[in-house]
Amino acid sequence: MEIREMIEAARKAQQLYQARFDQQAVDLVVRAAAKTIYDNAELLAREAVDETQMGVYEHKVAKNRNKSKGVWYNLRDKKSMGVLSIDERTGMIEIAKPIGVVAGITPMTNPIVTPMSKIIFALKTRNAIIIAPHPKSKRCSAHAIDLILEAIAPFGVPEGMVQVIREPSIEKTQELMSLADVVVATGGMAMVHSAYSSGKPSFGVGAGNVQVILDRFIDFDDAAEKVITGRSFDNGIICSGEQSFIYHKDDKEEVFRAFRAHGAYFVPEEDRDKVINAIFENGSIARDIVGKGVQVIAKKAGITCPEDTRVLVVESHGYGKDDMVSKEKMCPVMGAFPYSNFEEALKIAKTNLFLEGNGHTAGIHSNNQANIIKAGSEISVSRVIVNAPCATTAGGSIQNGLAVTNTLGCGSWGNNSISENFTYKHLLNITRIAPISARIKVPTDQDIWEY
Repeated sequence: MEIREMIEAARKAQQLYQARFDQQAVDLVVRAAAKTIYDNAELLAREAVDETQMGVYEHKVAKNRNKSKGVWYNLRDKKSMGVLSIDERTGMIEIAKPIGVVAGITPMTNPIVTPMSKIIFALKTRNAIIIAPHPKSKRCSAHAIDLILEAIAPFGVPEGMVQVIREPSIEKTQELMSLADVVVATGGMAMVHSAYSSGKPSFGVGAGNVQVILDRFIDFDDAAEKVITGRSFDNGIICSGEQSFIYHKDDKEEVFRAFRAHGAYFVPEEDRDKVINAIFENGSIARDIVGKGVQVIAKKAGITCPEDTRVLVVESHGYGKDDMVSKEKMCPVMGAFPYSNFEEALKIAKTNLFLEGNGHTAGIHSNNQANIIKAGSEISVSRVIVNAPCATTAGGSIQNGLAVTNTLGCGSWGNNSISENFTYKHLLNITRIAPISARIKVPTDQDIWEY
């Protein structure tokens, strides 16, 4: 089917769905769509690893389960149509309406949960959606979507409400973006730039390069386990995964001991350049190591490390543009940066982010609330994760208040239109009925200008 035909089918389906499905009916559809990914987590994880040759099967199973149940848990009690609110003071009434047809662009790094979440956000808001998967993950993404279609069919969802481009290409994706009503793009920066250039309202993501500050007087074993868990999750392909840890120089021995105890291998100085050259080519991440395991990277670099190594750690020779290890590394490799005081820790984090990843995410392990707030106040990121693995919580958690999603806005810092986690509310147009309220007394000019 041609893209124009898919758009036409989507528009017809969206009008029927909007007319026939109330909030209760929509929520039943959304639950079914999420549950089918949860129920097929193992099958879809295996297909994703086999097709993309990236990531870790067990981690993709966990991702499929946790994202599907998290998205549903977040949305199940949310109102997404009709009257959303009535302001008692002003009398203003807010009414939610769908946008129309969504173009969902999805990456090969998260080929199951990203289309799932986009589809669920669209169904929740009574928008039709057409998914354009990455060509290197087209089969597993299409299968996930077929399972969703099978699950929602018994509810009478009109055909064409959810579609997928089964033979994706750059040309087809660009045509889809130009014809849809809104674009939600998750993927590389070139794709996001293309979405913003489509002439349609767009939501994109920025590059990740998560800097993690280890404050003083904390449980370094606890922090090391959480940081390594985040860095090693799915072989480091998640944009919110930890990239560097920044530690106080007086704590070096204790910090390094803790990291070694939890599976880190500190690359000897004589092997440092071998690892850097293995993961970067001409200043950019080498494609053949993205989402690959520690031993694959070690073999390419020509070094050896223990079989049970979870992450490779490279000690810095500077920060920002002075050392390549300051950049995003989409594999289980981390940089280690010493600081003399908390102000310097913030400077290192900010400098590395200015080089790459500005606006995305930072992490801090601390018992000092003042330092936590200071980090949040001074680092130009949209989310700061506290005492938890960034990779598995920055995209939302039932426990942390961030919307569960796979599309993380990075604000103007990352050339994005939003600085929060993308969710269903971003696919709503809101009409505001604004009467003049007799309950509000108009102040005098003198009252207004008094301060």
